Amino acid sequence: MSLTPTELARRIRHHALTLVEKTRSSHIGSCLSSADILAVLYSRIVRVDPKNPAWPDRDRVIISKGHMAAIVYSVLAESGFFPVSRLDEYAKNGFTLPAHVTRRGVAGVEMSTGSLGHGLPAACGAALWAKRNAKSWRVFVVLSDGECDEGSNWEAILFAHHHKLDNLVVIVDYNHIQSLGQTKDVLVLEPFADKWRSFGWCAAEVDGHDCGRLETALAKLPLEAGRPSCIIADTVKGKGVSFMENTVLWHYHCPDADELQQALRELGPTE
Repeated sequence: MSLTPTELARRIRHHALTLVEKTRSSHIGSCLSSADILAVLYSRIVRVDPKNPAWPDRDRVIISKGHMAAIVYSVLAESGFFPVSRLDEYAKNGFTLPAHVTRRGVAGVEMSTGSLGHGLPAACGAALWAKRNAKSWRVFVVLSDGECDEGSNWEAILFAHHHKLDNLVVIVDYNHIQSLGQTKDVLVLEPFADKWRSFGWCAAEVDGHDCGRLETALAKLPLEAGRPSCIIADTVKGKGVSFMENTVLWHYHCPDADELQQALRELGPTE
C-alpha cells in the first residue's frame, strides 16, 4: 500500500533522525523542516520511475540545499530508488551516501550539491535545454532560505524569466534560520515573495507543513504560462520535535541517544 504524504514525511523524519544520531553528523533541523516538501514531491507531484531512474522523460529534481542529505536519501529509499537497508551507509567512510547530497552511485540524485547557490543556475540550463528541444519534463529545485543570500541565485532568477522557463519550479524551504542565526538578522529577505515577482516570476506562499496545501499549489504548475514558478514554503526548523523547533542550535548539533528516543516518540509511530 502506498504511503500518504503525511505518512511518508513521518517515516523519513524517523530515518533522518536515526542516521544523524548514529553518525554524529549535522543538519537535522534542515532535514525536518523540508520533510513535508519532499514527501509531497515524491508521492504526488514529480514524474519519476524508481525502477528506471535514468528514464529520459523524468522530471528532474535538484536539491540545491545539499546539506539535508539524510532526508533526501531517506525519501529516495522509501520511494524505491534503492533499498532502505542501504541507508546504513550514510556518512560512513568508504561508502556512497555522504553527508552532502551526491549523484555518484545514488539513483534518483540529479546533481551533487553542498556549495550553496549552484543548484538553481544548473537547473536553468537544464530547463532551457528542455524548452529548446520540446521536452515535456520539468525541473524542480529545492532551495534553502539562507541560500537566497547568494548572488548566483539572483542572476539565475533573472535568466529564467528572460528565457520564459515555465518548466522550472523553485521551492524554498523558508524555515527562517540559517547556519548562524535568524535569516532576518543575517540578511533580510522580506518582502520575499515580492522580490521573486519583481524579477518576473510567479510566486505563491504556502504552509510548508500542510501536505494538502503543498500538493494543491504544486499541482497547478506552471503558476502562469511563460513564467517560472516559485513556491515559498513557510516551515519550522526542526519541525516535529519540540526541543529542536525554531532553534539555531539544531542546524549543526546532533541528538544523543536519549534525545533521539524522545524525538522519535514525539513524531509518533511509522506503522
